Amino acid sequence: MQQQTWWTKIIFYFNIALAIATFVAYTLPFLAPKAFPFLSVLTLVLPFFLLLNFLFFIYWLLQLKRYMLLSGVLLLLGISFLNRFYKFSETNLPEEPSDFKLMSYNVRLFNLYEWLPNDDVPFQISNLLLDEQPDILCLQDYSPNDDVNVNMFKYKTVKLEGDRLKFGQAIYSKFRIINSGEIEFPNSYNSVIYADILKEKDTLRVYSMHLESVKISADINQEMDEKRSKFIFNNISKAFSQQQHQSELIKKHYASCHFPIIICGDMNNSAFSYVYRTIKGDLKDAFEEAGTGFGKSYNYKYYPARIDYVFVDNAIEVKQFSSLDYFIQSDHFPQIVRLKFNSKE
Repeated sequence: MQQQTWWTKIIFYFNIALAIATFVAYTLPFLAPKAFPFLSVLTLVLPFFLLLNFLFFIYWLLQLKRYMLLSGVLLLLGISFLNRFYKFSETNLPEEPSDFKLMSYNVRLFNLYEWLPNDDVPFQISNLLLDEQPDILCLQDYSPNDDVNVNMFKYKTVKLEGDRLKFGQAIYSKFRIINSGEIEFPNSYNSVIYADILKEKDTLRVYSMHLESVKISADINQEMDEKRSKFIFNNISKAFSQQQHQSELIKKHYASCHFPIIICGDMNNSAFSYVYRTIKGDLKDAFEEAGTGFGKSYNYKYYPARIDYVFVDNAIEVKQFSSLDYFIQSDHFPQIVRLKFNSKE
């Protein structure tokens, strides 16, 4: 009996430590990563914390102990975080002539350096475009490739960097682009491009973003040791600090836009972060509106990572969302949304 008492105390101490870590993670979306760069890494493991709290809640509940209230209250406080991580039901509203489809995809230079064993990546992506027929296509980690068929799009805006290797971003559109531009990030090869697109009599602005990478490959297979773990931890902390400034530049830019906006692309951060909260603002997360499952957007072996997003203005209805996690032609998956633009009368 005494052994069980000590066991219960040890388990509860672990529960308390987890509760503190979870509560700290809850506050991080409201705290600038530059001020707490190491703590910000906790946002990456918040879903794991929520799962452990759920297990603790069940454990204490089965024993009819009031200790269950600790994790139970934390789960209630984090209910909004749960919806960002997993959706039980999807939305698929009937199609209408006024609907339009947007695809956002980090194409990883169309497998230029043969990270994948596939030798037909441009062909496969071309087929996907023909099958899905997006009206607007936003490509991150883009490099010009003659084997990618984008002939269905009449208009485009492309921003490239580099000398020998040209890389950057592109927005293709079946609707007329009447203006375009870029948000430059200091001391970074990453950026945001945007296009003002005229759809019938209405104008909307589409941003394609690619924020600072944490520089951890999806196919990482090196054995972890203390030195490598510290290296990765420092990389993430540094990237999150850079992303803070980048996200604030994005918000400042779109705050002055008078058109309904869409922001999509590779944010390289979780939905529980300061960066997510800053960029999203009052916009709608298309996955939360119409997605299902984990919304996995990055092909990481050990975790259903969602680091690519589509945010839409409240004047735009999200009628369908999908992340094509079966389409493995990059380290990211295509994000496809069907939308309806509700213009002001």
